[in-house]
Amino acid sequence: MTEFRADLLNGIALAYAGDAVYEVFVRDYLLSQGITKPGELQKTAVKFVSAKAQAFLISEMGKDDILTEEELVYFKRGRNAHSKTTAKNTDVVTYRISTGFEAIFGFNHLTHKHDRVAFLANYCLEKISEQI
Repeated sequence: MTEFRADLLNGIALAYAGDAVYEVFVRDYLLSQGITKPGELQKTAVKFVSAKAQAFLISEMGKDDILTEEELVYFKRGRNAHSKTTAKNTDVVTYRISTGFEAIFGFNHLTHKHDRVAFLANYCLEKISEQI
């Protein structure tokens, strides 16, 4: 059997994993805030997980200089990936930036950097919470 290597995955595959990982943190956070009604959960979650929110978070991460060089490589891999899906509610540039955002989470999760995932997720939750 071939050894699994997350560093060899394409940006879309990393983003696929990262999207799920980040969303679990968002859902846990929202429930911990006492938001339990399905409609309210969904409406609030969008503020954290939309492509626009993720592009904002990448911008904030850049300002705060919190991404490692390695994470920037995987951000670019995700951002530059060509997907057959298209953005439904945003422009292509924002959608690609959000794919890069998700790729960072995917890479860190798949390489078992769970403390780093938690740090980045908590950073994101705080930044978005300040905006809403």
